[in-house]
Amino acid sequence: MALRRATLTLTFFFQTPPPSLYLTHTSSLSIPKPTTTTTTPSLISFRHYSSISASKTLTPSEKPFLFIPPGVEPTEINDSMILPFSNIVIGPYAGDSKIKDVEFIKSSPRAKDCPKDDRPEFAVLGRSNVGKSSLINSLVRKKELALTSKKPGKTQLINHFLVNKKWYLVDLPGYGFAKASEAAKTDWSSFTKGYFLNRDTLVSVLLLIDASVPPQRIDFDCANWLGRNNIPVTFVFTKCDKMKVAKGKRPDENIKEFQEIIKQNYKQHPPWIMTSSVTGLGRDDLLLHVSQLRNYWDQ
Repeated sequence: MALRRATLTLTFFFQTPPPSLYLTHTSSLSIPKPTTTTTTPSLISFRHYSSISASKTLTPSEKPFLFIPPGVEPTEINDSMILPFSNIVIGPYAGDSKIKDVEFIKSSPRAKDCPKDDRPEFAVLGRSNVGKSSLINSLVRKKELALTSKKPGKTQLINHFLVNKKWYLVDLPGYGFAKASEAAKTDWSSFTKGYFLNRDTLVSVLLLIDASVPPQRIDFDCANWLGRNNIPVTFVFTKCDKMKVAKGKRPDENIKEFQEIIKQNYKQHPPWIMTSSVTGLGRDDLLLHVSQLRNYWDQ
């Protein structure tokens, strides 16, 4: 995967390193039909290698699909370097991740109207009703920074928030809002894509995936578009606290199914992390991941 600035690259680790550092995407999308299994994976299975001693150096077979940041050699990775409930390795560029100050800067109807400075930014994107506003409010610990609503699709502009006067958190319109007019859907998609393709200060997209429901085709369509256009992405699974559902699978099962499908379309698996705006799961770790991307970009 490549960050937006020239000369900056981030790689994903495989047992056999891929020849390209970009997200390699295949054109086909195959979503298998739900199957019934006799065994149910536990949430703890996503806490990578939890049974391995923290001091043990992992072998290649023990660390498939890890996200390895700059400054870390694959042979040096041990379990203590992997963030819980994620595939993200923490390296030397991870720094102070505390959010001390957040300021709303502006709402822009078009990409060309966005703030014009060199500060790095992270865009938050997801299907309508994925919990985007709740996650943003949880990250900054301000209940009404990103306005939440019972009506999905309320965000219709590109909203820039300046964090610690150093970097931007960008709230983008949700996609797939069923009650929006077709014209509105087209407009949202058009200016959002324009933002991705023309924003040189974009470090990464935080693509939110609702873990409380089965994998959705619209999420794969979005992920595939980002991959085809070499836009760096981190999958952020939301609503991971909802462990009991009346129908269907648990969040950990949905996440596993999502990842199995993504493997068909990405030869290099993007970083991913589990979160909950209710319990705070993954909040600090996601910010730590953001800090190492930002610090490397900003060097």
